[in-house]
Amino acid sequence: MANEGKAKKILIIGGVAAGATAAARARRLDESAEISIVEKGRYVSFANCGLPYFISRDIPKRSSLILQTPEGFFSRYRVHVVLQTEALSIDRAARTVHVRGPEGESDLPYDSLILAQGGTPIFPPIRGLDSPNVFRLWTIPDMDGVHKFLETEKPSSAVVIGGGFIGLEAAEAFVKRGLSTSIVELTETLMPPADPEFGRLIRASYEAAGARVFTGRSVRSVDSAAGTISLDDGTEVPAGIVLVSAGVRPNTELAKAAGLEIGASGGVSVDESLRTSDPNIWAAGDMAEISFRVGGRRLRVPLAGPANRQGRIAATNALGGSMTYRGALGSSVFKSMEDTFAMTGLSEKAARTAGYDVGTSTVSKAHHVTYYPGYEDLYLKIVYDRSDGRLLGGQAYGREGADKRIDALAAALAGGLTVDDLADLDLAYAPPYNSANDPLNMAAYAAQNDLSGYSPSRSAGQAAKAIAGGEVLLLDVRTYGEFSKGSLRDTLHLPVDELRDRLEELPKDRDILLLSKAGFESHVALRQLRQLGFERVWNISGGMAALSLEPGLPWAE
Repeated sequence: MANEGKAKKILIIGGVAAGATAAARARRLDESAEISIVEKGRYVSFANCGLPYFISRDIPKRSSLILQTPEGFFSRYRVHVVLQTEALSIDRAARTVHVRGPEGESDLPYDSLILAQGGTPIFPPIRGLDSPNVFRLWTIPDMDGVHKFLETEKPSSAVVIGGGFIGLEAAEAFVKRGLSTSIVELTETLMPPADPEFGRLIRASYEAAGARVFTGRSVRSVDSAAGTISLDDGTEVPAGIVLVSAGVRPNTELAKAAGLEIGASGGVSVDESLRTSDPNIWAAGDMAEISFRVGGRRLRVPLAGPANRQGRIAATNALGGSMTYRGALGSSVFKSMEDTFAMTGLSEKAARTAGYDVGTSTVSKAHHVTYYPGYEDLYLKIVYDRSDGRLLGGQAYGREGADKRIDALAAALAGGLTVDDLADLDLAYAPPYNSANDPLNMAAYAAQNDLSGYSPSRSAGQAAKAIAGGEVLLLDVRTYGEFSKGSLRDTLHLPVDELRDRLEELPKDRDILLLSKAGFESHVALRQLRQLGFERVWNISGGMAALSLEPGLPWAE
């Protein structure tokens, strides 16, 4: 793809993930191109996802987070990098960008322009956020400020405002540093993109580590002198250091001023080639509005993986290529203290909002066979379209194996697979790694059983609503030992192994929900009852493992 004749000028605004990747890709494609990066900050390429782990001291060397320097870029790629230089305006007709940096103002020409300016953390309108003990965690200087404050001021308490990815990673870092840590999240559960039950699992892991969690609450003010924050209900929380992680807005001011089309999500609108409304300008990374691979919604996906892939594609096409970006799945993974949460595609709530006829299947299963030492419980949920069985997304949580299943599910989503395809998926098995029937296979089997009517099910959320409304009889088929560890009020307890001998205790004129430890024994019970004349029976998907995550249930004393 080398340019014949005059060298092509590639100008990239912004470094880090998308911009730095675009520059390296452009050089590999065209040795003669004149490639420049204009970066507003002090670092052109750094591992921003690693910042919390330097704070926690899991990553001991600051230098390991700096991936490339201007000198390194020039030495390896002959890419010219200018730091602490802001792009002020784009002259689309003249194909120049007006910039201001340490050497003053100038106009930089381009043949192809790639915008990779990322986003900026949002500081909500809270009194006292300008205090010296309030930080964000977005750049190397941000990280340096937090680390220096911890080392010099030695606060004993921390508050994180925001319970998403960065906020929770920062909270874990503070816990590991020995600070009394509190998390404040405006929505009702942590990790808002996830379904509520996973937010509750994440909350439990932080509380088990000693953190306090306030959900459905906002911060009213910060009092740095007193070392506290005040919540909207008047609660005072110790806050020697405060870290704000309340969302990110895309840096689109330059694009807007240049008249480029902005999408409904607030990002720069691009086509499949990542070209903007100007044929000579591309956009990539957090600032770009792209297609979601499931359902085709237009949105921003501020994640490092998509940003890197977009930078590669934008550079290719800026040099005359024809690569297509087919969209993102939002695949993500997060370390929840000692556990792992991962998700891909649509959550149940997102799928319902998008108008799908949503089905879900939940399993709680060991991540490898239970007879091999060291197994850990894995909680897995898949989301699918009941009208055609097509997979829509999934989430997983556990000490081991969550990322593996979600990566496999992401591949299934990219391939447009159905529940039937997932049931047939041939996954690797050996006792130290898996079971002969992987949790993904098991979730698909349960979905097939529901769709076919062979073993109809209700999600834990649906079951909780029916139980709270007194609409159903709850039949608990767990063992006596399992039942003794916790049960709901007004439950009929008939262990599955005694069920055939005690059928006279069951009414045939009521809806019956079947509950077991994780959903399997209740499936066995349902098949017995269906063949013995009980038609109004449903299995609770995920069993007690799932139902126990639903709030407001009437637990027995």
